[in-house]
Amino acid sequence: MKKLLSRTAATAICVAFAGEAMATEWNVSLWGKRRAFTEHVEKLAELVSEKTGGDFTLNISYGGLSKNRENLDGISIGAFEMAQFCAGYHRDKNPSITVMELPFLGVSSLEMERDIAMAVYQHPAVVEDLARWNATLLMPSPLPQYNIVGVGDAPATLADFEGMSVRATGGIGAAMETVGAVPTSMSATEVRQAMDSGVVKAVSFAPHAHMSFGTVENAEWWTTNLNPGTVNCPVVANSDALADLSDAHREALTSSIDEALNYYIESYNTKTMDAWGPLLEEKGITQVTFTDGEIAAFKEAAAAPAANAWIEANTAAGLPAQELYDLVTGMVAEGM
Repeated sequence: MKKLLSRTAATAICVAFAGEAMATEWNVSLWGKRRAFTEHVEKLAELVSEKTGGDFTLNISYGGLSKNRENLDGISIGAFEMAQFCAGYHRDKNPSITVMELPFLGVSSLEMERDIAMAVYQHPAVVEDLARWNATLLMPSPLPQYNIVGVGDAPATLADFEGMSVRATGGIGAAMETVGAVPTSMSATEVRQAMDSGVVKAVSFAPHAHMSFGTVENAEWWTTNLNPGTVNCPVVANSDALADLSDAHREALTSSIDEALNYYIESYNTKTMDAWGPLLEEKGITQVTFTDGEIAAFKEAAAAPAANAWIEANTAAGLPAQELYDLVTGMVAEGM
């Protein structure tokens, strides 16, 4: 009887350890605070936990694991299992996805941004590019066209941007250079201080970021229709961690991506955009709208030169740059 009880106890202990071993926790590195930009990650965590009965948990950290410019490096060494980053923070590390940051691509909705980004992320050259960092692209963070808030005299024409210091990354920065602005690249968390101290006079962001990072607090004007482009900020997983998941946990993760993105887009299109207009009115921020002629001239000066330079540089670096550009512009033309 004692032997039987011993065996039973041992079996129970083994089962308990096995159950414990099946639980999976991933650390997720974001930055700032919870906001529209991170709602798909929050939703993904919720869905994964629900589908696995709490056996697979995404522990989301806002700045506690890494600086935002170092999230891709952290993924590469396995410091955490999932992270969000923006391609324009380090174009040399992820040149393939910077095609999505070219100015005036003509992307007209968050849905289109999502569909094109997912197609780009699945291109073999892009997969290989991110694999250098042991990273697997999971989903984008679709953002609307950027516009600019600033202090001082509001620009009456595009010529008034001459000499103005503007926080603008990637293709947006290149576009602003064509109208004489002086683009400065800095992470979102540094922007408010730079604006308050006069390091920059204007800031290019999507509406949620203007609200989240406080640039509307002292802004005096806002461009309604500059729309030079947007940034591409994917969510990635450490490839080894993804491969090590059980089939059930991997399925719970990957099968939740579409729903998480749908939730994100719905939330951004309603909560964020519905709040933006009233906030501008409340704070008395002058809304600047440029003429159709000026926007057309801006596009002509910025779009083709930036695209040609990107294709030339990245072809020389070994990427199928023309193919990636044609993928994006082809989907835009089809209204995807």
